Amino acid sequence: MIETGRKKEKTVLVLFAEKQKRKTHNYPGLPGQVTETLHELKFLAETAGAIVMKAFFQEKEKIDSRYMIGKGKAQEISDYVDLNEISLVIFENELSFTQLRNLEQLIKCKVIDKSTLILDIFAKNAKTSQSKLQVELAQLEYLLPRLTRQWTHLSKQYGGIGTKGPGETQIETDRRLIKKRISVLKEKLKKIDNQRKTQSQERKNFIRISLIGYTNAGKSTLLNILTDSNVYVEDKLFATLDTSTRLLNLPSDTGEKTLSRYPKKVLISDTVGFIKNLPHD
Repeated sequence: MIETGRKKEKTVLVLFAEKQKRKTHNYPGLPGQVTETLHELKFLAETAGAIVMKAFFQEKEKIDSRYMIGKGKAQEISDYVDLNEISLVIFENELSFTQLRNLEQLIKCKVIDKSTLILDIFAKNAKTSQSKLQVELAQLEYLLPRLTRQWTHLSKQYGGIGTKGPGETQIETDRRLIKKRISVLKEKLKKIDNQRKTQSQERKNFIRISLIGYTNAGKSTLLNILTDSNVYVEDKLFATLDTSTRLLNLPSDTGEKTLSRYPKKVLISDTVGFIKNLPHD
């Protein structure tokens, strides 16, 4: 999505807050929340290889079904994009396909939302076969409900001779191909999950500890310190996409008789970090 191997894309960020939802616990329009939310989105964009030039914020009574933001604000962004040779606009808010299409037509550059950005980062950072399958599955499940007649067909990627059924439109073919691929991915992940369950049975006598927290909070660094390991660490969001498990040896001579019943060894695992306002799908 973002050209990380070539010249970095000049990018602007957009955050919209709907006033009628002001009383919700995670309302993004409060002064402190605006700064925090845009800072996190900026870090995500930079992790993907973007150069963030400016951030736009708008608070309105309700969402504009055409653009998410008001048309006036969209035009303001369009003018800035044109003057500064911006190639990418990233919305914090999740956009419908119609909103994406309308925004790209008005602004005349590529527009994505936060969910697409995160999936792009996941795809870049996935290292194991399991995480690669999980990312592809998430991308396809995110794409499927957004397919419209405007979408470029996928038969070259997932099909060949015999992929198009009789009387099918291209969009129907694309949906069928995606659903078929989703089924294949789920079956492969199910097999991996069964293998993991077998491994888990072999470790059932160990106490297990999981490190959880926000992405880039230092979970992998803590795991390395505790277990003298070298799990990959980098100052960026979602550097870790795969669970890493290491053996932690506890002190054997504590001098406290009451501690003698506790285990001398435990398994400690690093996990994928959290991030705010990430849609469940």
